[in-house]
Amino acid sequence: MRKRHRDDSGPVASWLTTYSDMMSLLLAFFVLLFSFSVIDEHRFATFITAFQNYMGIIGEGTGPLEQPGPLPMDYSDLGRRQLYELFQELSELVEEEGMTGVQLELEERGLIVRFAEQVFFDLGEATLKPEAIQALRTIAPTLRELPNPLRVEGHTDNWPISTARFPSNWELSVHRATNVVRFLVEEEGFDPQKLSAAGYSEYRPIRSNDTAEDRAMNRRVDIVILNIDLWDYEPN
Repeated sequence: MRKRHRDDSGPVASWLTTYSDMMSLLLAFFVLLFSFSVIDEHRFATFITAFQNYMGIIGEGTGPLEQPGPLPMDYSDLGRRQLYELFQELSELVEEEGMTGVQLELEERGLIVRFAEQVFFDLGEATLKPEAIQALRTIAPTLRELPNPLRVEGHTDNWPISTARFPSNWELSVHRATNVVRFLVEEEGFDPQKLSAAGYSEYRPIRSNDTAEDRAMNRRVDIVILNIDLWDYEPN
């Protein structure tokens, strides 16, 4: 008599496959819950902020930060991953050194290291303060060897200025950016071919300029670590 072999290709096999998938999902879910139970709150908040900025989501109270428009290329995973790892490294450095008046933001174009005016300059002036020099010396070792191009951007509020040295906010914002670039090149040994300076006057605000606090937020210097994929689009 011939023995009958059990056929495992029917409904029973399908049921086992579904059950196995469900068990795998449950395992992953509980591992995720466990990781949340031991996660550092500061790191988690930092990650959420970075993710929101990276996806173009503006958090409550951050003001009208201009979102980047469409770019003429696709970003590689390498460029994105490098910027996020750099974001984490600089976040730890800022916290460990107790640096005040410094913010980090991830955007599509790159990572912004934002310095408040009161840290870098006196009101209406473009000479680097001792606090600015100390802040630049602190972050310089991290930024100096990066392959990325760096752009230093000067910004002001909308209050007019008219002095012999700075006839308008345009001159003030440009001088502030170029003074930072000169310091990085002459004092910290940065490659000048990777640096550029730009002044935007009052026309790239991150707040409304309606209050003294908002105007103070708009007076700033940004060091933008451009996504490495933008390097080919920088002037040679």
